[in-house]
Amino acid sequence: MKTTFGTHTIEISPLGDDYIAVMDGKRILVEIVRVDAGQGRMDLRFTELSESDPVRESVSKSVYVSSDMAKRWVTINGHTTMLTKTSGAKQGVRHDHAGGLIAPMPGQVRSVAVGVGDIVKKGQTLLTMEAMKMEIRIQALKDGKVKTLHVSQGQTVEREQILIEMED
Repeated sequence: MKTTFGTHTIEISPLGDDYIAVMDGKRILVEIVRVDAGQGRMDLRFTELSESDPVRESVSKSVYVSSDMAKRWVTINGHTTMLTKTSGAKQGVRHDHAGGLIAPMPGQVRSVAVGVGDIVKKGQTLLTMEAMKMEIRIQALKDGKVKTLHVSQGQTVEREQILIEMED
């Protein structure tokens, strides 16, 4: 996913449970240390990956994220910036964001196959959406438990709206 944060363009790619961010030609490993969805807080560890420097120092930051389901604002060190996608192209089948599964495009929820508290397996279909005459299956990205359902059958959703929150 390519996104703009302030004046910087960042390319973010999943790497297991972590992410690789490329900004200004630098590759940075972004590890999610802790998520407090109730407070909108994520504790992250940033480590610059350099071929020439084997010593890797990490910087930990608390990041606050808020959303109105259409836009996201990120606050780091007291500075808030709106996070915007610069590319609408979908990268793979990942529809996750900070522990929540999100809608890849506007559409309508056709069926919900799980409930709060259900234990799910990686790859299990959690809900089905219809968008642009296509069926989209939102699947669990890893084994876990359904923490919160934000949608119900027949509901219309916007792109990047949080559908389901998961926990380990």
